[in-house]
Amino acid sequence: MKHRLSTTFIFIFGALGGLLFGFDTGIISGASPLIESNFHLGIAQTSFITSSVLIGSSVGALSIGPLADHYGRRKLLILAAILFLLGSSLSMVAVGFVSMVIARIILGLAVGSASALTPAYLAELAPADRRGSLGTMFQLMITLGILLAYVSNLGFLGHNLMGIRDWRWMLGSALIPAAALLIGGLLLPESPRYLVEKGKVDDARDVLTYLRQNSDVDPEDELSDIQKVAHQPKGGIKMLFTIARPAVIVAVGIMLLQQLVGINSVIYFLPQVFIKGFGFAESSAIWISVGIGIVNFVVTILATAIMDKFDRKKLLTFGSVVMAVSLGILAVMNFTMSIHATAIPTMILIGIYIFGFAISWGPIAWVLIGEIFPLSVRGIGSSIGSAANWIGNFLVSQFFLVLLDAFHNNVGGPFAIFAVFAVLSLFFVHFLVPETRGKSLEQIEMDLRHDN
Repeated sequence: MKHRLSTTFIFIFGALGGLLFGFDTGIISGASPLIESNFHLGIAQTSFITSSVLIGSSVGALSIGPLADHYGRRKLLILAAILFLLGSSLSMVAVGFVSMVIARIILGLAVGSASALTPAYLAELAPADRRGSLGTMFQLMITLGILLAYVSNLGFLGHNLMGIRDWRWMLGSALIPAAALLIGGLLLPESPRYLVEKGKVDDARDVLTYLRQNSDVDPEDELSDIQKVAHQPKGGIKMLFTIARPAVIVAVGIMLLQQLVGINSVIYFLPQVFIKGFGFAESSAIWISVGIGIVNFVVTILATAIMDKFDRKKLLTFGSVVMAVSLGILAVMNFTMSIHATAIPTMILIGIYIFGFAISWGPIAWVLIGEIFPLSVRGIGSSIGSAANWIGNFLVSQFFLVLLDAFHNNVGGPFAIFAVFAVLSLFFVHFLVPETRGKSLEQIEMDLRHDN
């Protein structure tokens, strides 16, 4: 049977969509200056190549949810892997601005699909007491993907192997994890919650019995709870705006704020910040990105270890405070001190900011959108949350270089704006985000129904 695989394999391969998400968004940071000079592009065109992936991502995220609720999580993961392979191949052989944008939009469809599918899929496979740490694997894979992208950028920079430009090798290296996701998708089990929803109770029992063999959770009790929830009134899309409305508000808010605190300005444009803002050489700037990528990855490993030991709200609050303080200091410093005096402290403060994000908002936002929606609208609910994330991401990445230019390449300007959103995120968590740690998906859904 397909699910006679180690549970570790299932969760790692289930989260591979995150690795591709991180890789395909991170790889462009090192490749974009090379593409800009190779294709003789202006700043607006280079920005659009970076952010065109986000247009595809918004469309992919929004459209994949209803399809996943209808056809199942696993089949759509396979489709996402095929789109990753297609988009990576086309971006590697692009011949100019238009063909690169088309390739990046196809990649975006894949990234958006993976971002909407994977959190819900991992949440539905994981036992309640480990859902936070296993759900965090998605964000861990994103950070590993970003780090691998930076390493690929460094490895290929200046090496035109076999007469092929270095940036083409950078973009083409995404084919390896895309192939791994396709193989994994063919071997993974379907979500037991989806199987119950479709009346395949024996198949669901099979998957649950296998997944819970090393856990204290009784698969029969869990199956019984899933069946009770599956037999609740459905309501379809109408449910999103009635029973599930608080969940929609939390998902959209937390996903927008996750981007508006500025994380992807750092992921995409850090080399440009140090080249334009501080006069660094390109190779030095990419090395700084690698350092930040390592901090992001290592702290997310720490987040995976502690995720189920602390309440989600406490971790989010802690992260918001760390981000607001570090960004605030960074902004004030860059407005009041000379460029030479602020370069190293800016690097350190960005590292502290990344720590605050990676221990809290990075992983928890994805964990929450996988667990707060009722079963019958979980796919489409995750889609809406994920699409909000891509819209926020698009706004930040499209306007960051414009903002940097407006502040005469002083990084204090954009980071002051991000600090304001970090402060706003504190109030959002306090007043609107529910606590979900340790509760089964069925308990969370019943709490939502009783609150309405």
